[in-house]
Amino acid sequence: MNELTLHPNVYATGSSKGLISILERVWVREHTPGDGTLYVISAFANYNGGVRFFETFKQHVDRGGELVAVFSGSTRSRLTSKQVVAEMLGCGAKVHLINRKRLLHAKCYGAKNSSGDALVVTSGNFTGPGMSQNVEMSVLLEPQSTASMQFSWNGLIDSMLSQRWDFYQPTLADLSAPAWNLLYDEQASDIVLDDSDEVTMVLRLSHADTARINALPGTDAGKGTQYFWLSKDCYDFFPPLTIRNERGHKATYSCQINMRYVDLGIVDSQCRVTFEAENNLDFRLGTGKLRYERLAQEGDLAAISRVGENDYELRLYRQNSSEFNALMPYAINFIGHQGKKYGYLSNNDFKRIIGTMIGAP
Repeated sequence: MNELTLHPNVYATGSSKGLISILERVWVREHTPGDGTLYVISAFANYNGGVRFFETFKQHVDRGGELVAVFSGSTRSRLTSKQVVAEMLGCGAKVHLINRKRLLHAKCYGAKNSSGDALVVTSGNFTGPGMSQNVEMSVLLEPQSTASMQFSWNGLIDSMLSQRWDFYQPTLADLSAPAWNLLYDEQASDIVLDDSDEVTMVLRLSHADTARINALPGTDAGKGTQYFWLSKDCYDFFPPLTIRNERGHKATYSCQINMRYVDLGIVDSQCRVTFEAENNLDFRLGTGKLRYERLAQEGDLAAISRVGENDYELRLYRQNSSEFNALMPYAINFIGHQGKKYGYLSNNDFKRIIGTMIGAP
């Protein structure tokens, strides 16, 4: 069935909730690895835009399938990152870069396999924001519909590559080639957080989040890793998740951030964020500094503010405090089926509500 979605969780005509859900249907649930070719065409691309699907891409290519990507490149603007291109090449993709600012503005994804051509036309770029919290519309056309309109992925790609555009094909064999100069470094020291990314996540805590916080030292309740379990839609809230696990059979992708625990008065410069790419697709925020501190109970609220590219602040608010009551209405999205909720507000609104500065040294 064809589908239309407006995400995040705004409107849908089918079972998919947004662009990620539609791509999971096309590339995972209704696709056999190794069958045909997967396609990515996007004006902008960064690492977290693809992190949900890198393992899917690798498996597909390893089993004999093909992967084709077309991105925009520029020597002056941050359009496509080195990190996402390197990862796509590592997955076995054929990557084409178009060297001209904003020449390529189309965003479409899909697959050509034994079932036909599936096409996703969307406003969502292959970026963390495009896949998660930006308001984006996506339309999935199934093979029967694309056949009736005589759409062909082969025809589209051949027509694009035959244009007199300035194309480059980067390779991992030569990272000094001109193609790599069209890409920006997501992890460069001069990257400045965009105003639209200066947001605070409010998260109502569950028993799993707080059990170790309230455990007594040395008891079984305190064993294991202390995490806050976050939404599946945090692709745009954290830096590039470029640390791939080296142990275990299930792939995870992580990054390290600087977390200031306001209630403890300390900073953890090795706070880890982990995305479970082949398990439950959740994001986990390591909060080990809270173990045994008894600072939060089940049902309390955590406010996590992004104040820099890699800098965050964590504050805890007890139920029925004035701050809790003012912030809780922003937690409008559910996580799972146990009543756990989360949401976002701008840092300016957060400062106004709590009545103090954030991001202070």
